[in-house]
Amino acid sequence: MSAAKGPRLGRHGTALLLAGLVLGMAGLAFASVPLYSLFCQVTGYGGTSRVATAAPAPTEVLDRVITVQFNADTARGMPWRFAPLQRQVRLRLGEESLAFYRAHNPSPHSITGSATFNVTPHIAGPYFNKIECFCFTEQTLAAGQSADMPVSFFIDPEIVNERDLDGVDTITLSYTFFARPPETDNGR
Repeated sequence: MSAAKGPRLGRHGTALLLAGLVLGMAGLAFASVPLYSLFCQVTGYGGTSRVATAAPAPTEVLDRVITVQFNADTARGMPWRFAPLQRQVRLRLGEESLAFYRAHNPSPHSITGSATFNVTPHIAGPYFNKIECFCFTEQTLAAGQSADMPVSFFIDPEIVNERDLDGVDTITLSYTFFARPPETDNGR
């Protein structure tokens, strides 16, 4: 009895198969960051807040009050000074609020940065909605320049339907600013 044999690829076929596998894995690696980011933004996974166009109508605002605390950090290599202008706000569910962060560039040159953010507890992320935020775009500060950066937000009243958040009365909104690498002209 002879064993059944599958198709033979040969050396060149095996090399092509392995090269295709490596290229496919590299493509997935590059696509994984934007896909994961999109997944987090859509689902609120990992404390990622959502983007909204407007706060709920005043008739949808609930009496439950939550304190939102603000945190600010800069990544290694980012010389900016960055801090919230207020430590916290108290607001009712569905009520729109506006908070400001201040960034200052003490360096002798212009720096462009972008901010990442998260919400804790992470399970509250899907209910934390931003209407406008400095984190939606890159920010450029000239040497010595300071800027007050607003974030307009609300907490979705639907949070009352999340039993795991019944005892939560404080949510923390955290930002970290990263410096964008300087542009290079590549000899042009």
